[in-house]
Amino acid sequence: MGQNHTETYDYIFTGGGAAGLSLALHLADSPLRDKRMLIIDLEQKKQNDRTWCFWSDQPSRYQPILYRSWDEIAFESESFSHTYALAPFRYHMLRGIDFYRHAQETLRSLPNVTFLQAPVESVQDGSQHAQVTAGGQTYAAEWVFNSLFRSSEFKITDPRYHDVKQHFKGWEIETETDVFNPQRPTMFDFRTPQHGVMRFVYILPFSPRQALVEYTLFSADLLPPAEYDLALKAYIQDVLKLTHYRIEAEESGVIPMTDQPFPRRAGQRILNIGTIGGRVKPSTGYAFLRIQRDSAAVVRSLTQHHHPFHIPADPALARFNDRIMLQLMQRQGPKMKGIFTDLFMHNPIHRLFRFLNEDATIGENILLMASLNPWPFLSALFKLIRSRQV
Repeated sequence: MGQNHTETYDYIFTGGGAAGLSLALHLADSPLRDKRMLIIDLEQKKQNDRTWCFWSDQPSRYQPILYRSWDEIAFESESFSHTYALAPFRYHMLRGIDFYRHAQETLRSLPNVTFLQAPVESVQDGSQHAQVTAGGQTYAAEWVFNSLFRSSEFKITDPRYHDVKQHFKGWEIETETDVFNPQRPTMFDFRTPQHGVMRFVYILPFSPRQALVEYTLFSADLLPPAEYDLALKAYIQDVLKLTHYRIEAEESGVIPMTDQPFPRRAGQRILNIGTIGGRVKPSTGYAFLRIQRDSAAVVRSLTQHHHPFHIPADPALARFNDRIMLQLMQRQGPKMKGIFTDLFMHNPIHRLFRFLNEDATIGENILLMASLNPWPFLSALFKLIRSRQV
């Protein structure tokens, strides 16, 4: 038998989801486009397994594949209802299947990019190269970008940090009559029983009779599977006043929301990206724009410094705000409905978007905090101080 030959690449991506494919696309648009790349994933990414929503005041590089874009959004609760004009921002929806197709078609057209469908069995660091074993074969690369993360295996090991999950289930429904305004998605609708934790529904309308209706919770514990269906049925019946509709598709997921640090550097030749690289915003679960910014920063580091590690840390003020919000979600869940209602009632949407994007100035942060009842935040801050988290 012949000896196995170790194939060598410039970059190996362990994981071909949003983070791995986004970084590969940014590299393909850069002076490093001719580097040899290997993208390894166990799945073919042929299904619409998720939906990403984000807002931006700049043209998106994914403009041609955006499923929908909107110029306004709605907020709903029993005590406050309002529709916000977003300009110069727009609110975008990108389906997972459209992103995967675009990324794979773009990257497969390059002769220097290889896809491998196989389980990643090990990643070993080295001074000159890192080695990845996948499907029984070993591959070497100058740099490995790792995005492998299993939420079911993730554990908070330090009691000082918060363990909140964003878990959700959504139905794409079609109705028999015109129900939805296709020009106005609902970002938050709190007209659903809270039961001690933060729960809301958001609606992404595609036409007057079609929409994605998604039931979302921020809490430490998941629900029994049947309870998500019961909550969706109750919302559609009691709030939307619908009794006749068809479920065309479903989606569900769990996103970890924690202030436990995720190390970026996993070795001399390994960089963690995506969820395992801490690119999910701890207090909201939003990740897509953070992944795009991070991909651009990694490419700049590779181009200017010849390694991927010269990337900015998350702003200290944003980390502090995340800790406060997580403390409130984990310890004072019933108050979150009122806090979010006050945020949307007393702040312009542009300030909120910049705050959530970590682009708000110190002055905007002060104005936003001043719009809220201070006592829950002071209580959360005191508990953080006692646990030596600040």
